[in-house]
Amino acid sequence: MLQNPTIRTPVAISLGAIAGALSRYYLGLWFNQLFGTGFPYGTLIINISGCFVMGFFTTLLIGLLRAISLDARLLVTTGFLGSYTTFSTYELDTAKLLQQGNLEIGLFYWFSSAVLGMVCFQLGIICANFFTIIKE
Repeated sequence: MLQNPTIRTPVAISLGAIAGALSRYYLGLWFNQLFGTGFPYGTLIINISGCFVMGFFTTLLIGLLRAISLDARLLVTTGFLGSYTTFSTYELDTAKLLQQGNLEIGLFYWFSSAVLGMVCFQLGIICANFFTIIKE
């Protein structure tokens, strides 16, 4: 059954995602206890560490050694790090664009993702508040 990639790949991603989500949750709790909740230290540290692991893993283990199977790569990058933080994938995509010499596109993606992400987040709040008003 696990010889079939259509089953093996989603299983690998799912196992990584479970570990990533639980790591994010428990580390977030621990950082909040350690540093308090006045600033989102947990999210910051998790995002930064996720970026470090994404850069390290994709450069050293995938780029240089190439000995890691596709399923193991997906378990770590898409599954674990994708669940631990999508910020690391955002930085990987930006780095790829910049390394390919697409400075303008890379900077546009980097900046627009942050700005549009915040704009859409605020629009989500506005829409939720609108539907709450309609319901009442």
